Amino acid sequence: MTTPSPIRGLWLPIVTPFRDGAVDLESYERLLRHYLALGIDGLFPLGTTGEAPTLDDDESAALVERTLAVVDGRVPVFVGVGGNATAKVEKALKRMARLPIDGIVSVCPYYNRPGQDGLVAHFRAVAAATDRPVLIYNIPYRTAVNLSNDSLLELATVPTIVGVKDSSGSLAQSLDLLARRPAGFSVLTGEDALYFTMMANGADGGILAASHVETGRFVDVGRRFAANDLAGARAAWLPLAPLVPLLFAEANPMPLKHLLWRQGLIASPECRLPLTRVSDGLARRLDAAIGAL
Repeated sequence: MTTPSPIRGLWLPIVTPFRDGAVDLESYERLLRHYLALGIDGLFPLGTTGEAPTLDDDESAALVERTLAVVDGRVPVFVGVGGNATAKVEKALKRMARLPIDGIVSVCPYYNRPGQDGLVAHFRAVAAATDRPVLIYNIPYRTAVNLSNDSLLELATVPTIVGVKDSSGSLAQSLDLLARRPAGFSVLTGEDALYFTMMANGADGGILAASHVETGRFVDVGRRFAANDLAGARAAWLPLAPLVPLLFAEANPMPLKHLLWRQGLIASPECRLPLTRVSDGLARRLDAAIGAL
């Protein structure tokens, strides 16, 4: 396994292509090769952007196996394994144990709205159920619960909990986390529009759905920060800033899939219900924005 320590860089929460209702593994392999060639630092299949809740166990396993085969150790692969029933997550981790993945990304339990004590107990149980590094995914916008920095820092004492995909939606909370996190605990932003801001304040990288498009520019932002070139990072970010909100103007990953389809990287822009396709109006705006870049 290839896991760096700490986790850093630009990670791609890769989409799952579908064609006529089925997982399109041919398009998926094309995507993997495309993004590896562009210099991404890690891959995150089976996330929100990958429409993981719509996949069955066999489809999920096939996607992970295909990811590992194509990547062949060139970048780390952290797989999304999460849910709102702790025992079910533990069982999913046991099923995943046979695969040589580098780690997991586990989202805060959604819908049942546990308190901080429940969140801490949940992630302690998740960490105990696997020997792989764990990135916690905090995204209150989708889960209706916000893992506090105090709770997250308590969990950071668990040796296998190595970092967080921070999509708290609160810049104040994110900056407080950066100021207080222990050495070796990675903070990767999941707020695409805040990538430059978070990197400027010491984040280790980003797990960014938006980096499916104009990937080279996103890579360049990170590389320039690594070289302590703030002016260069700002120049690389400026063309991206107006594009990112368009990519989330309707439900993710519908806008991304439209653009990937238009570029010929996937055979169809389809998502699985309850997601559909972008509106005609947004499609025109997306095409114009990419054309301008």
